[in-house]
Amino acid sequence: MIATILLAAGKSSRMRGRDKLMEEVDGAPLLRRMTRIALDAGLGPVLVTLPDLDHPRAGALAELSVQLLPVPEADQGMGVSLRTGARSLPEGLDGVLVLPADMPDISPGDLRQIAAAFRGDPRPILRGASGGTPGHPVLFPATLIPELQKLSGDRGAAPVIAAHKHLLQLVPLPGAHAVTDLDAPEAWDEWRRSRGR
Repeated sequence: MIATILLAAGKSSRMRGRDKLMEEVDGAPLLRRMTRIALDAGLGPVLVTLPDLDHPRAGALAELSVQLLPVPEADQGMGVSLRTGARSLPEGLDGVLVLPADMPDISPGDLRQIAAAFRGDPRPILRGASGGTPGHPVLFPATLIPELQKLSGDRGAAPVIAAHKHLLQLVPLPGAHAVTDLDAPEAWDEWRRSRGR
């Protein structure tokens, strides 16, 4: 079983007053869409980090079977959100998939493709890639969860990946799925144009 930590506690600081995760995509807020993608992949439980449980983002997830995790100190960096998620994981997992919530090109099939490559002893770290460029999501074996539980700062899980480079394998995903993240209005405008919207 593979749990998914959906990272959604950031401040959208580059959006100039807009919340990127509440931007509408195909009739729903991006965060709800991404959460449904994680659920539809069917890999295991989905945990969503949020700034707090009263945030509008929490309302966007109404009636979805996910665990909501408040991260009041999220402004200290992505590492804090990852640490919070990793400390809340259930026992008995094979691995944990880390997925930023601002990557709307990711599909349930992409997540299943990465999970299907999660074989071997020791289990690898699998990282989605587009055109050879590493991106997201990243699947970590359960043996590395204790290291994820100690993260801090704004480098996300990069220190864990760097410490275990011998385990890292890239998984090619379609198009730019692994590297498209929408964290500024210009990125949103370009992405919507690319979809003909």
